[in-house]
Amino acid sequence: QVQLVESGGGLVQTGGSLRLSCAASGRTFSSYAMGWYRQPPGQERELVAGVIQTGLTPYADSVKGRFTIARQDGSNVATLNMNDLKAEDSGVYFCVGWRSYVVNWRDRNEVDYWGQGTQVTVDW
Repeated sequence: QVQLVESGGGLVQTGGSLRLSCAASGRTFSSYAMGWYRQPPGQERELVAGVIQTGLTPYADSVKGRFTIARQDGSNVATLNMNDLKAEDSGVYFCVGWRSYVVNWRDRNEVDYWGQGTQVTVDW
């Protein structure tokens, strides 16, 4: 059974930083894709960032230049460094995984695994 466990959410002021981590267990994701989705209050879940072994790292336009996703080669741990946080970054952040080498990153219906979510609140 695959489990994705997030950590690192919390409350931060505008302009601050947070680091999220996700540890996958039960299956080796070293060759597959991992990433982060988020769900702002009253909105649908959206891709924040993704990473795959080939080095491809798609980002939502709203976070480019501020967020960085990383995963050590062969590791089942993905991190998301979030800088210059804004109020609109608030929401529940979900670690996600795909059982595939070819990923339609922005289609949440094609995500194979979801973590339980961690709350990020940016207080302005």
